[in-house]
Amino acid sequence: MGITERKKRHKEELHASILAAAWQLVVEDGWQALSIRKIADAIEYSVPVIYDHFENKEAILLELTKQGFRKLNHDLLEAIELAADPESQIEGMAYAYWRFAFNNKAYYQVMYGLGIPSCETVNQISELSTFSGLILQPIRELISKGQHPDTDPFLKLHTYWSMLHGLISINMMGAQQDKEELNQMVLKDFIRGFISGLKA
Repeated sequence: MGITERKKRHKEELHASILAAAWQLVVEDGWQALSIRKIADAIEYSVPVIYDHFENKEAILLELTKQGFRKLNHDLLEAIELAADPESQIEGMAYAYWRFAFNNKAYYQVMYGLGIPSCETVNQISELSTFSGLILQPIRELISKGQHPDTDPFLKLHTYWSMLHGLISINMMGAQQDKEELNQMVLKDFIRGFISGLKA
């Protein structure tokens, strides 16, 4: 292996080490407590080395956010593949989204630390764009078959996303802990109402 290849491999390994250390710190202390200094201490490098790979802490959190959405998109695709029609896809994705949030709390909190990403952010990050596209497809199909084909599918996507995120956030804050039966009833009620609204 030549010098150039060794340097490239070392750079890639260091990049991965930074992300791994950042992730461990997020899991242990929460994303709000993450700092470049803590990452540098964890991998035993100087702070400038971290800045050689990432512009700032926000760039590291963005990379972790992308990882989270890649994992979520994988789960949504599995739900879509198991569904026979748009209604079942919307329902299946809602449950897959719910499970992802509670099985991957640290990722979810990084992904939504500053709220639901804006449309501009969605357009700039391919993982977010993929996420939106997966949900938009069955929404568009149901709208086209409903009584109001001029309904804005992006508005409905935002409604769907906001309601799911809101239900999950309430639970993560502890207000609905140990109320799984009620949580599932509320989730089911939301899904039914949302699908009925698209078809009306």
